[in-house]
Amino acid sequence: MRQPPAIEGYGAGGFRIGGDWHSGSVLILDDLPRPWSLGRLEDLTLQSLEPVFAGGHATVEFVLLGAGKTTAPPPKGVRRALEAEGLGLEVMDTASACRHYNLFAQEGRRIAAALIAI
Repeated sequence: MRQPPAIEGYGAGGFRIGGDWHSGSVLILDDLPRPWSLGRLEDLTLQSLEPVFAGGHATVEFVLLGAGKTTAPPPKGVRRALEAEGLGLEVMDTASACRHYNLFAQEGRRIAAALIAI
């Protein structure tokens, strides 16, 4: 089993994950960080989370959403779609989400981390 990458830093518009710098927002899915075009929570759509839905709950238990500098609720349609797929949703500011991701990943939890850059 592959070790999930650790989020080692965040800020300045990106993230240091597993020793590599990722500019902009990121989506970590299947232990792989990938660019994520979302810049603001208000722009979150089902389409922006399509990689998560494509894998279904066999791949992911829940989505850890880093909402930016502050915590705010995501659009209701997104929450309902995740619930309909049997996926949990944890929303917090991005800094907290980075710390929680590292803990959940070490526990072996199957999560998707959707992190808006700050």
